[in-house]
Amino acid sequence: MRSRNFKFRLLIGVAIALFFVVKRCSQQEVNPYTGRTQTISMSADKEIAIGLQSAPQMAQQYGGLHPNNQFQALVDNVGNKLVNNSIAKETPYQYEFHLLNDQNTINAFALPGGQIFITYALFSKLENEDQLAGVLGHEIGHVLGRHSAERIAETEYWQGLATAGSVGADIGDMVGSIGQNTLLTNGRGDELESDDLGVRFMIDAGYNPEEMIGVMEILKAAAGPNRVPEFQSTHPDPDNRIEKIQEAIKKYKNQ
Repeated sequence: MRSRNFKFRLLIGVAIALFFVVKRCSQQEVNPYTGRTQTISMSADKEIAIGLQSAPQMAQQYGGLHPNNQFQALVDNVGNKLVNNSIAKETPYQYEFHLLNDQNTINAFALPGGQIFITYALFSKLENEDQLAGVLGHEIGHVLGRHSAERIAETEYWQGLATAGSVGADIGDMVGSIGQNTLLTNGRGDELESDDLGVRFMIDAGYNPEEMIGVMEILKAAAGPNRVPEFQSTHPDPDNRIEKIQEAIKKYKNQ
């Protein structure tokens, strides 16, 4: 009886796994702006809707929008210059740039569909407009690269496989651990791709891409000596990012 139950569970587990594998294969598409094949489970319109819906809540978490209209205008001008002089202008996304009032958290991030944020804590440490372009160009890269949408689809896939592993052979935790490590690795790849795109956008818009290295130095100093090891983080080590940025500068300047 136990053997029959095990075989039945195994069949169920295999069926669940196959479902998610087939589903993932059906969601594969080539990003027309990066040329990379991705797993995507939502349309660009859905990404835009998610970003617009989430933007007010995200702003609230960081103390709301910064009250200085002059600073906000600078962020808008630099962001729009990057978009209007690059392939970002060809995308369906609605790029909007927000300066957040948080004066303690050094951060910048992008929501799906084009909502881009930078905290005043980071903004105030930037030394020039080119460095601001580096930060915003990187975040535009996340939007254009559809990284949030890809992470959502990949997370659904690995959660499905973990469920299949739990049902079929009590290996859900092991599968989940493999999935977590894969998602972390892919997250680091997203950051490097966004750095690469950011360099491209900076050059296209007439900014000095070398200043993105200065941004990495600011982030490295802010993280301090106790920063999370690269293999445990979604972000590559700043030194590795600097090396890749230098490679991207050479690549795009020689085109």
